[in-house]
Amino acid sequence: MSKPIELIINGAKGRMGQMLLSCAHGDPNLHIFAAIDAGDDFAAAVPGADVIIDFSNHATLEPVLARCMEHQKTLVIGTTGHTDSQVAAVKHAAGQIPIVFAPNYSVGVNTLFWLTRKAAEILGPGFDLEVVEMHHHLKKDAPSGTAKRLVEILAEVRKLTYNENARHGRHGIVGERTNSEIGVHAIRGGDVVGDHTVIYAAPGERVELTHKASSRETFARGALRAALWAHDKPAGLYDMQDVLGLK
Repeated sequence: MSKPIELIINGAKGRMGQMLLSCAHGDPNLHIFAAIDAGDDFAAAVPGADVIIDFSNHATLEPVLARCMEHQKTLVIGTTGHTDSQVAAVKHAAGQIPIVFAPNYSVGVNTLFWLTRKAAEILGPGFDLEVVEMHHHLKKDAPSGTAKRLVEILAEVRKLTYNENARHGRHGIVGERTNSEIGVHAIRGGDVVGDHTVIYAAPGERVELTHKASSRETFARGALRAALWAHDKPAGLYDMQDVLGLK
């Protein structure tokens, strides 16, 4: 067997970090070089690793990118809630190092992404498009990164844009639904790991695509799969569709 990939888990004390550590320990192709969290010396650990998996917080993205570029390390980004300038920084960094940047690392959710596009193409413009997501009450950003990506996929098919056409909930006298809007609705409560439903509604019929996650293990195993796939890839910006061969 070849030498295991040396991993840094950034955000190791969080819920996802703990799950990543648990899943990685059972994989002979992976070795935890360092488990990093707030207060630890991330910069000092980076030179000894092959791949960094970052599930810390989007606010720390810039220094993570800087250290990975400095030492030419592969990066798997698992944080969400990024600003437009942070997304631009990721794209810039991907010119120098391989980066997997995905809103969701679940194999099932990435199948949902693929199905969402195909259904929108097949059903055509006669169907109204809505996305509903539910997460636990501790989640800080809304809508979820996964829901945002689902809306982006629908917008791409319709030749629309997220910023101009996403409709974040409705309140008051909002008027009739327009053909160009894509509704996106965030529900928060309990300990829900992540539920996402894409609704295609037309007169007389409705199609719904739903994915429900019952454990964070599915996200952790997907992120580890991305790390194994990406560590020897050339510089570039990849997502789980690349990892799974769905493109």
